[in-house]
Amino acid sequence: MKQVSLYRAPTTEADADAIAAWLSERIDAGVAVRDRFLSRHADGDLPEELAGVRVLDPYDSETGNTMLGVVRYEERAIEHPERAGGVIYDGQALQRSLHRRIPADERSLSHLHVPLLDRVVGTWGDHDGRWHKRVNVLGQPALVSVPGLYEAPAKPESYYREQQRHALLSGDAPPREVLEEQVEGEFLVADDPRTTDALKGYVLQAYHYLSTGEAFCDDGGCRLHNAHRQPAVVGAQLRGTEFCSRHAKRYRPPA
Repeated sequence: MKQVSLYRAPTTEADADAIAAWLSERIDAGVAVRDRFLSRHADGDLPEELAGVRVLDPYDSETGNTMLGVVRYEERAIEHPERAGGVIYDGQALQRSLHRRIPADERSLSHLHVPLLDRVVGTWGDHDGRWHKRVNVLGQPALVSVPGLYEAPAKPESYYREQQRHALLSGDAPPREVLEEQVEGEFLVADDPRTTDALKGYVLQAYHYLSTGEAFCDDGGCRLHNAHRQPAVVGAQLRGTEFCSRHAKRYRPPA
């Protein structure tokens, strides 16, 4: 691979320049930062395509609502991303839509595109018949969802116990802020100052997959590990030696 283009998500905590600087020290390819993908490559068809890949029901694989009001919402969200939220998109369908918008001379596998997204993406699980939120969707382009970092990996068990306890006592779900203050355990929250550091590994996973064909690492202490719970995300991305012994040979920068 010769080039990686990383796209900003300006309404989020993610610092694309810091991620690019970290990545460039670890890979043998040029790394450039570009403005937000959905702004740079938006066209008249994109709002309707986004409406068409919305997840409508967590237990229904069918997606899409292209009614005029929904399309208008997507138009506003492209223009004013700070107003977007509360929607999950089919990550693989969105990936195909964005792939069509990569300039033809930049679509080869020698030039990886990694949009940092301010949208939540998911993939359908045939094994359990429901949608699963994801931090990243590997491929070309590789999607990295910033809100997915907070929402996709499961919280510590104590988080859900406290949520249930509060519901039994009060009859409703507690505000997220209350849970985040009361629950012990390590997990990332919206606008977490550790966001940029945690996302570095997910961007590297995108590069690693396209350049080697290997998706993830089984070692829980490696940046290439696909963690399914928040404490494991902290362990893989924010602690330890960064890489397992095998991947350290490839990605650890020279001392």
